[in-house]
Amino acid sequence: MKKILILAVLLASFGFTANHFYPIDGYNLTGIKRLVYLERVKSGEIKSTRIPPGAFRPLDSIQLNLVNRKAEIPELPEVNDTLQQKVDRLFRGLDKNYSIGIIDMTEGRPIRYAQHRESAQYQPGSVGKLVVLTAFFNQLCQIFPEGDFEQRRDLLKTKQIKAGSWALHDHHTIPVYDLETGKLVKRTVQASDVFSLYEWLDHMVSVSNNGAASVVWREAVLMHVFQGHYPDLTFEEGEAYFKNTPKSELSEMAINLVNEPLRELGITEDEWRLGKFFTSGAGAYIPGRGGSTGTPIGLMKFVMALEKGELIDYKSSLEMKRILYMTDRRIRYAAAKKLDSAAVYFKSGSLYSCAKDKGPCGKYKGNVYNYMNSVAIVEHPDGVRYAVCLMSNVLHKNSAYDHLVLASRIDDIIEERD
Repeated sequence: MKKILILAVLLASFGFTANHFYPIDGYNLTGIKRLVYLERVKSGEIKSTRIPPGAFRPLDSIQLNLVNRKAEIPELPEVNDTLQQKVDRLFRGLDKNYSIGIIDMTEGRPIRYAQHRESAQYQPGSVGKLVVLTAFFNQLCQIFPEGDFEQRRDLLKTKQIKAGSWALHDHHTIPVYDLETGKLVKRTVQASDVFSLYEWLDHMVSVSNNGAASVVWREAVLMHVFQGHYPDLTFEEGEAYFKNTPKSELSEMAINLVNEPLRELGITEDEWRLGKFFTSGAGAYIPGRGGSTGTPIGLMKFVMALEKGELIDYKSSLEMKRILYMTDRRIRYAAAKKLDSAAVYFKSGSLYSCAKDKGPCGKYKGNVYNYMNSVAIVEHPDGVRYAVCLMSNVLHKNSAYDHLVLASRIDDIIEERD
Protein backbone atom coordinates (compact mmCIF):
# COMPACT_ATOMS: atom_id res chain seq x y z
CA MET A 1 0.00 0.00 0.00
CA LYS A 2 2.86 2.32 0.88
CA LYS A 3 4.47 1.76 -2.54
CA ILE A 4 1.19 2.57 -4.30
CA LEU A 5 0.82 5.78 -2.29
CA ILE A 6 4.39 6.85 -3.09
CA LEU A 7 3.81 6.13 -6.79
CA ALA A 8 0.60 8.15 -6.78
CA VAL A 9 2.42 11.12 -5.23
CA LEU A 10 5.21 10.86 -7.80
CA LEU A 11 2.76 10.74 -10.69
CA ALA A 12 0.90 13.73 -9.33
CA SER A 13 4.14 15.69 -8.93
CA PHE A 14 5.00 15.00 -12.56
CA GLY A 15 1.76 16.66 -13.63
CA PHE A 16 0.06 13.75 -15.39
CA THR A 17 -3.38 14.74 -16.55
CA ALA A 18 -5.41 13.22 -19.35
CA ASN A 19 -5.55 16.54 -21.21
CA HIS A 20 -2.06 17.90 -20.61
CA PHE A 21 0.60 16.55 -22.97
CA TYR A 22 0.37 13.59 -25.32
CA PRO A 23 1.85 11.19 -25.91
CA ILE A 24 4.72 11.79 -23.47
CA ASP A 25 2.41 13.03 -20.74
CA GLY A 26 -0.30 10.55 -21.66
CA TYR A 27 0.23 7.87 -19.03
CA ASN A 28 -3.08 8.50 -17.26
CA LEU A 29 -4.85 8.58 -20.61
CA THR A 30 -3.31 5.42 -22.05
CA GLY A 31 -1.54 3.43 -19.35
CA ILE A 32 1.56 3.16 -21.57
CA LYS A 33 4.26 2.81 -18.92
CA ARG A 34 7.20 4.02 -21.00
CA LEU A 35 5.59 7.47 -20.97
CA VAL A 36 6.39 7.77 -17.25
CA TYR A 37 10.07 7.32 -18.10
CA LEU A 38 9.86 9.92 -20.87
CA GLU A 39 8.16 12.39 -18.57
CA ARG A 40 11.09 12.01 -16.19
CA VAL A 41 13.37 12.82 -19.13
CA LYS A 42 11.25 15.84 -20.01
CA SER A 43 11.32 17.12 -16.41
CA GLY A 44 15.12 16.81 -16.31
CA GLU A 45 15.12 14.11 -13.63
CA ILE A 46 16.74 11.75 -16.16
CA LYS A 47 19.38 13.27 -18.41
CA SER A 48 19.05 12.47 -22.10
CA THR A 49 19.90 14.20 -25.37
CA ARG A 50 18.29 11.63 -27.65
CA ILE A 51 14.84 13.25 -27.68
CA PRO A 52 14.65 16.44 -29.79
CA PRO A 53 12.53 19.50 -28.87
CA GLY A 54 9.91 18.63 -31.46
CA ALA A 55 8.92 15.57 -29.44
CA PHE A 56 7.44 17.62 -26.59
CA ARG A 57 4.37 19.12 -28.26
CA PRO A 58 1.21 19.65 -26.16
CA LEU A 59 -1.94 17.65 -26.80
CA ASP A 60 -3.85 20.52 -28.38
CA SER A 61 -1.17 20.95 -31.05
CA ILE A 62 -1.77 17.45 -32.43
CA GLN A 63 -4.56 18.08 -34.90
CA LEU A 64 -5.62 16.80 -38.32
CA ASN A 65 -4.48 19.21 -41.00
CA LEU A 66 -7.08 18.69 -43.72
CA VAL A 67 -10.36 18.32 -41.82
CA ASN A 68 -11.46 21.84 -42.74
CA ARG A 69 -10.06 21.72 -46.27
CA LYS A 70 -11.82 18.67 -47.69
CA ALA A 71 -13.62 20.75 -50.30
CA GLU A 72 -10.26 21.83 -51.76
CA ILE A 73 -8.90 18.34 -52.16
CA PRO A 74 -9.98 15.41 -54.29
CA GLU A 75 -8.62 11.93 -53.60
CA LEU A 76 -5.25 13.19 -54.85
CA PRO A 77 -4.51 16.83 -55.77
CA GLU A 78 -3.31 18.01 -59.14
CA VAL A 79 0.45 18.37 -59.42
CA ASN A 80 1.74 21.87 -58.66
CA ASP A 81 4.09 22.75 -61.51
CA THR A 82 6.48 24.90 -59.48
CA LEU A 83 6.83 22.36 -56.68
CA GLN A 84 7.14 19.56 -59.22
CA GLN A 85 10.12 21.22 -60.92
CA LYS A 86 11.91 21.48 -57.58
CA VAL A 87 11.14 17.87 -56.69
CA ASP A 88 12.41 16.66 -60.06
CA ARG A 89 15.77 18.29 -59.31
CA LEU A 90 16.05 16.40 -56.03
CA PHE A 91 16.77 13.11 -57.75
CA ARG A 92 19.37 14.21 -60.28
CA GLY A 93 22.48 12.13 -59.64
CA LEU A 94 20.68 9.63 -57.40
CA ASP A 95 19.90 6.03 -58.22
CA LYS A 96 16.79 5.70 -60.37
CA ASN A 97 15.10 3.49 -57.78
CA TYR A 98 13.68 6.33 -55.71
CA SER A 99 10.01 7.28 -55.63
CA ILE A 100 8.16 9.95 -53.70
CA GLY A 101 4.93 11.82 -53.07
CA ILE A 102 4.90 15.22 -51.29
CA ILE A 103 1.96 17.32 -50.16
CA ASP A 104 2.22 20.80 -48.65
CA MET A 105 -0.70 21.30 -46.23
CA THR A 106 0.44 24.59 -44.69
CA GLU A 107 -2.56 26.65 -43.59
CA GLY A 108 -2.93 29.89 -45.49
CA ARG A 109 -1.38 28.45 -48.64
CA PRO A 110 -2.97 26.57 -51.52
CA ILE A 111 -2.54 22.80 -51.28
CA ARG A 112 0.55 21.82 -53.29
CA TYR A 113 1.40 18.32 -54.48
CA ALA A 114 4.32 16.77 -56.36
CA GLN A 115 5.45 13.25 -57.15
CA HIS A 116 8.22 11.19 -58.73
CA ARG A 117 7.76 7.62 -59.98
CA GLU A 118 4.72 7.58 -57.73
CA SER A 119 3.31 4.28 -59.03
CA ALA A 120 6.53 2.24 -58.79
CA GLN A 121 6.04 -0.77 -56.52
CA TYR A 122 8.19 -1.57 -53.50
CA GLN A 123 8.07 -4.09 -50.67
CA PRO A 124 6.66 -1.89 -47.88
CA GLY A 125 8.38 -3.64 -44.95
CA SER A 126 7.33 -2.18 -41.62
CA VAL A 127 5.40 0.64 -43.28
CA GLY A 128 2.79 -2.13 -43.63
CA LYS A 129 2.18 -1.80 -39.90
CA LEU A 130 0.10 1.25 -40.76
CA VAL A 131 -2.29 -1.15 -42.48
CA VAL A 132 -2.52 -3.25 -39.31
CA LEU A 133 -3.05 -0.12 -37.20
CA THR A 134 -5.95 0.95 -39.41
CA ALA A 135 -7.54 -2.50 -39.46
CA PHE A 136 -7.31 -2.68 -35.67
CA PHE A 137 -9.12 0.64 -35.19
CA ASN A 138 -11.67 -0.39 -37.80
CA GLN A 139 -12.53 -3.52 -35.82
CA LEU A 140 -12.56 -1.57 -32.57
CA CYS A 141 -15.16 0.71 -34.14
CA GLN A 142 -17.28 -2.34 -35.02
CA ILE A 143 -17.42 -3.35 -31.35
CA PHE A 144 -18.41 0.16 -30.23
CA PRO A 145 -20.09 1.57 -33.35
CA GLU A 146 -22.29 4.15 -31.68
CA GLY A 147 -20.50 4.51 -28.38
CA ASP A 148 -18.35 7.32 -27.13
CA PHE A 149 -14.70 6.99 -28.17
CA GLU A 150 -13.82 6.73 -24.49
CA GLN A 151 -15.40 3.27 -24.48
CA ARG A 152 -12.88 2.23 -27.10
CA ARG A 153 -10.07 3.92 -25.19
CA ASP A 154 -11.06 2.14 -21.99
CA LEU A 155 -10.74 -1.23 -23.72
CA LEU A 156 -7.34 -0.23 -25.14
CA LYS A 157 -6.15 0.72 -21.68
CA THR A 158 -7.61 -2.07 -19.56
CA LYS A 159 -7.64 -5.26 -21.65
CA GLN A 160 -4.46 -7.24 -20.99
CA ILE A 161 -3.20 -9.38 -23.86
CA LYS A 162 -0.73 -12.27 -23.78
CA ALA A 163 1.79 -12.52 -26.61
CA GLY A 164 1.94 -16.27 -27.07
CA SER A 165 4.09 -17.71 -29.85
CA TRP A 166 2.49 -15.23 -32.27
CA ALA A 167 5.08 -12.63 -31.25
CA LEU A 168 8.07 -14.85 -32.01
CA HIS A 169 10.66 -14.31 -33.33
CA ASP A 170 11.82 -10.72 -33.67
CA HIS A 171 15.17 -9.05 -33.00
CA HIS A 172 13.57 -5.63 -32.42
CA THR A 173 13.57 -4.82 -28.71
CA ILE A 174 10.77 -3.19 -26.74
CA PRO A 175 11.04 -0.78 -23.79
CA VAL A 176 9.74 -2.31 -20.56
CA TYR A 177 9.49 0.21 -17.72
CA ASP A 178 8.96 -0.81 -14.10
CA LEU A 179 6.88 1.83 -12.34
CA GLU A 180 8.00 0.74 -8.88
CA THR A 181 11.76 0.45 -9.44
CA GLY A 182 12.03 3.15 -12.10
CA LYS A 183 14.14 0.88 -14.29
CA LEU A 184 13.83 0.80 -18.06
CA VAL A 185 14.87 -2.43 -19.78
CA LYS A 186 15.02 -2.96 -23.53
CA ARG A 187 14.60 -6.59 -24.55
CA THR A 188 12.97 -8.82 -27.13
CA VAL A 189 9.35 -9.90 -26.76
CA GLN A 190 8.74 -13.17 -24.92
CA ALA A 191 5.80 -15.52 -25.43
CA SER A 192 4.78 -15.01 -21.79
CA ASP A 193 4.63 -11.20 -22.09
CA VAL A 194 1.36 -9.52 -21.16
CA PHE A 195 0.66 -5.90 -22.08
CA SER A 196 -2.41 -3.77 -22.59
CA LEU A 197 -3.75 -3.25 -26.10
CA TYR A 198 -2.44 0.32 -25.95
CA GLU A 199 1.05 -0.91 -25.12
CA TRP A 200 1.04 -3.48 -27.92
CA LEU A 201 0.04 -0.71 -30.35
CA ASP A 202 2.83 1.45 -28.98
CA HIS A 203 5.40 -1.35 -29.30
CA MET A 204 4.28 -1.94 -32.89
CA VAL A 205 4.68 1.69 -33.95
CA SER A 206 7.23 3.39 -31.68
CA VAL A 207 9.93 0.69 -31.95
CA SER A 208 8.46 -1.15 -34.95
CA ASN A 209 8.34 -4.48 -33.13
CA ASN A 210 7.25 -7.25 -35.50
CA GLY A 211 5.95 -9.44 -32.69
CA ALA A 212 3.71 -6.62 -31.49
CA ALA A 213 2.40 -6.16 -35.04
CA SER A 214 1.44 -9.83 -35.22
CA VAL A 215 -0.31 -9.61 -31.85
CA VAL A 216 -2.24 -6.48 -32.89
CA TRP A 217 -3.30 -8.12 -36.16
CA ARG A 218 -4.37 -11.25 -34.25
CA GLU A 219 -6.49 -9.12 -31.93
CA ALA A 220 -8.13 -7.40 -34.91
CA VAL A 221 -9.09 -10.85 -36.22
CA LEU A 222 -10.50 -11.85 -32.83
CA MET A 223 -12.50 -8.62 -32.60
CA HIS A 224 -13.97 -9.38 -36.01
CA VAL A 225 -14.90 -12.94 -35.04
CA PHE A 226 -16.14 -12.47 -31.47
CA GLN A 227 -17.57 -8.94 -31.72
CA GLY A 228 -19.38 -8.07 -28.46
CA HIS A 229 -17.76 -10.96 -26.57
CA TYR A 230 -14.27 -9.73 -27.40
CA PRO A 231 -13.81 -7.50 -24.32
CA ASP A 232 -14.21 -10.61 -22.13
CA LEU A 233 -12.42 -13.03 -24.45
CA THR A 234 -9.61 -15.03 -22.84
CA PHE A 235 -6.32 -15.99 -24.45
CA GLU A 236 -7.30 -19.65 -24.27
CA GLU A 237 -10.59 -19.04 -26.09
CA GLY A 238 -8.77 -17.25 -28.85
CA GLU A 239 -6.23 -20.05 -29.20
CA ALA A 240 -9.01 -22.63 -29.38
CA TYR A 241 -10.66 -20.70 -32.20
CA PHE A 242 -7.46 -20.59 -34.26
CA LYS A 243 -6.75 -24.27 -33.59
CA ASN A 244 -10.21 -25.37 -34.73
CA THR A 245 -10.54 -23.16 -37.83
CA PRO A 246 -9.03 -24.25 -41.18
CA LYS A 247 -5.90 -22.27 -42.05
CA SER A 248 -7.18 -21.49 -45.53
CA GLU A 249 -10.26 -19.88 -44.03
CA LEU A 250 -8.19 -17.94 -41.50
CA SER A 251 -5.81 -16.73 -44.18
CA GLU A 252 -8.53 -15.42 -46.48
CA MET A 253 -10.33 -13.69 -43.64
CA ALA A 254 -7.23 -12.14 -42.02
CA ILE A 255 -5.80 -10.80 -45.29
CA ASN A 256 -9.15 -9.35 -46.38
CA LEU A 257 -9.66 -7.82 -42.94
CA VAL A 258 -6.48 -5.73 -43.04
CA ASN A 259 -6.76 -4.68 -46.67
CA GLU A 260 -10.46 -3.82 -46.78
CA PRO A 261 -10.06 -0.36 -45.18
CA LEU A 262 -7.52 0.52 -47.88
CA ARG A 263 -9.95 -0.41 -50.65
CA GLU A 264 -12.63 1.73 -49.04
CA LEU A 265 -10.22 4.67 -49.31
CA GLY A 266 -9.75 4.08 -53.03
CA ILE A 267 -6.29 2.53 -52.61
CA THR A 268 -6.02 -0.32 -55.10
CA GLU A 269 -4.29 -3.68 -54.60
CA ASP A 270 -1.49 -2.56 -56.89
CA GLU A 271 -1.01 0.62 -54.87
CA TRP A 272 -0.79 -0.97 -51.41
CA ARG A 273 -1.56 -4.35 -49.93
CA LEU A 274 -0.39 -6.49 -47.04
CA GLY A 275 -0.05 -10.21 -47.61
CA LYS A 276 1.34 -11.87 -44.50
CA PHE A 277 2.01 -11.56 -40.77
CA PHE A 278 5.27 -10.11 -39.48
CA THR A 279 6.56 -13.14 -37.55
CA SER A 280 7.05 -16.82 -38.26
CA GLY A 281 5.16 -17.62 -35.07
CA ALA A 282 2.04 -15.94 -36.41
CA GLY A 283 2.56 -17.48 -39.83
CA ALA A 284 2.29 -20.92 -38.27
CA TYR A 285 -1.32 -20.07 -37.38
CA ILE A 286 -2.28 -18.01 -40.43
CA PRO A 287 -0.32 -18.43 -43.70
CA GLY A 288 0.24 -15.44 -45.94
CA ARG A 289 -1.23 -15.04 -49.40
CA GLY A 290 -0.81 -12.70 -52.35
CA GLY A 291 2.36 -10.96 -51.19
CA SER A 292 2.81 -7.34 -50.08
CA THR A 293 3.49 -4.23 -52.11
CA GLY A 294 3.35 -0.49 -51.73
CA THR A 295 3.67 2.69 -53.78
CA PRO A 296 4.08 6.36 -52.87
CA ILE A 297 0.68 7.11 -54.38
CA GLY A 298 -0.97 4.48 -52.18
CA LEU A 299 0.79 5.77 -49.07
CA MET A 300 -0.12 9.35 -49.94
CA LYS A 301 -3.82 8.49 -50.28
CA PHE A 302 -3.55 6.95 -46.81
CA VAL A 303 -1.90 10.04 -45.30
CA MET A 304 -4.47 12.35 -46.84
CA ALA A 305 -7.34 10.23 -45.49
CA LEU A 306 -5.72 10.36 -42.05
CA GLU A 307 -5.39 14.15 -42.16
CA LYS A 308 -8.99 14.51 -43.36
CA GLY A 309 -10.22 12.40 -40.46
CA GLU A 310 -11.48 9.72 -42.85
CA LEU A 311 -9.52 6.74 -41.52
CA ILE A 312 -12.47 4.99 -39.83
CA ASP A 313 -13.75 8.22 -38.24
CA TYR A 314 -12.39 11.53 -36.98
CA LYS A 315 -11.46 10.37 -33.47
CA SER A 316 -9.84 7.17 -34.71
CA SER A 317 -7.80 9.19 -37.22
CA LEU A 318 -6.67 11.57 -34.49
CA GLU A 319 -5.75 8.73 -32.14
CA MET A 320 -3.74 6.99 -34.86
CA LYS A 321 -1.88 10.20 -35.57
CA ARG A 322 -1.06 10.53 -31.86
CA ILE A 323 0.33 6.99 -31.87
CA LEU A 324 2.55 7.94 -34.83
CA TYR A 325 3.97 10.98 -33.01
CA MET A 326 7.67 10.34 -32.47
CA THR A 327 8.86 10.69 -28.88
CA ASP A 328 12.03 8.61 -29.03
CA ARG A 329 15.25 8.55 -31.02
CA ARG A 330 14.64 9.52 -34.64
CA ILE A 331 16.05 7.46 -37.51
CA ARG A 332 16.53 7.64 -41.26
CA TYR A 333 14.41 10.38 -42.84
CA ALA A 334 13.25 11.69 -39.46
CA ALA A 335 16.84 12.06 -38.16
CA ALA A 336 17.52 15.19 -40.24
CA LYS A 337 18.67 17.97 -37.89
CA LYS A 338 16.45 20.44 -39.73
CA LEU A 339 13.47 18.57 -38.28
CA ASP A 340 14.62 18.68 -34.64
CA SER A 341 12.21 21.43 -33.66
CA ALA A 342 9.35 19.96 -35.72
CA ALA A 343 6.76 17.46 -34.61
CA VAL A 344 7.26 14.36 -36.75
CA TYR A 345 4.66 11.63 -37.20
CA PHE A 346 6.57 8.78 -38.71
CA LYS A 347 6.75 5.18 -39.82
CA SER A 348 9.74 3.65 -41.51
CA GLY A 349 10.27 0.21 -43.01
CA SER A 350 13.11 -1.73 -44.58
CA LEU A 351 13.75 -5.15 -46.07
CA TYR A 352 16.87 -6.49 -47.73
CA SER A 353 18.19 -9.74 -49.15
CA CYS A 354 21.67 -11.05 -49.99
CA ALA A 355 22.98 -13.62 -52.46
CA LYS A 356 26.58 -14.83 -52.47
CA ASP A 357 26.89 -14.61 -56.24
CA LYS A 358 25.78 -10.98 -56.50
CA GLY A 359 28.70 -9.19 -54.90
CA PRO A 360 29.13 -7.33 -51.60
CA CYS A 361 26.20 -7.30 -49.21
CA GLY A 362 25.45 -6.44 -45.60
CA LYS A 363 22.83 -5.16 -43.18
CA TYR A 364 20.60 -2.68 -45.05
CA LYS A 365 22.93 -3.16 -48.05
CA GLY A 366 21.11 -5.93 -49.90
CA ASN A 367 22.28 -7.06 -53.32
CA VAL A 368 19.06 -8.84 -54.35
CA TYR A 369 16.73 -6.14 -53.04
CA ASN A 370 17.26 -3.37 -50.51
CA TYR A 371 14.04 -1.58 -49.66
CA MET A 372 13.91 1.46 -47.39
CA ASN A 373 10.70 3.44 -46.99
CA SER A 374 9.50 6.37 -44.92
CA VAL A 375 6.13 7.98 -44.28
CA ALA A 376 6.54 11.30 -42.47
CA ILE A 377 4.21 14.13 -41.51
CA VAL A 378 6.23 17.20 -40.51
CA GLU A 379 4.82 20.12 -38.51
CA HIS A 380 7.10 23.09 -37.79
CA PRO A 381 6.50 25.63 -35.00
CA ASP A 382 6.02 28.38 -37.62
CA GLY A 383 2.97 26.61 -39.07
CA VAL A 384 4.60 24.84 -42.03
CA ARG A 385 2.88 21.47 -42.49
CA TYR A 386 3.67 18.80 -45.08
CA ALA A 387 3.81 15.05 -45.62
CA VAL A 388 6.31 12.89 -47.51
CA CYS A 389 6.04 9.28 -48.70
CA LEU A 390 9.52 8.17 -49.80
CA MET A 391 10.41 4.69 -51.08
CA SER A 392 13.71 3.34 -52.42
CA ASN A 393 15.41 0.15 -53.53
CA VAL A 394 19.09 1.02 -53.98
CA LEU A 395 21.30 -2.08 -54.00
CA HIS A 396 24.59 -2.44 -52.08
CA LYS A 397 24.01 0.74 -50.07
CA ASN A 398 22.44 1.76 -46.77
CA SER A 399 20.13 4.53 -47.99
CA ALA A 400 19.48 5.95 -44.52
CA TYR A 401 21.88 8.87 -45.08
CA ASP A 402 20.42 9.70 -48.48
CA HIS A 403 16.94 9.69 -46.93
CA LEU A 404 18.19 12.09 -44.25
CA VAL A 405 19.73 14.43 -46.86
CA LEU A 406 16.54 14.34 -48.91
CA ALA A 407 14.59 15.26 -45.77
CA SER A 408 16.68 18.42 -45.34
CA ARG A 409 16.39 19.39 -48.99
CA ILE A 410 12.64 18.77 -49.07
CA ASP A 411 12.24 20.87 -45.94
CA ASP A 412 14.03 23.74 -47.68
CA ILE A 413 11.79 23.37 -50.72
CA ILE A 414 8.57 23.41 -48.72
CA GLU A 415 9.64 26.45 -46.72
CA GLU A 416 10.42 28.40 -49.88
CA ARG A 417 7.67 30.74 -51.03
CA ASP A 418 6.70 30.46 -54.69
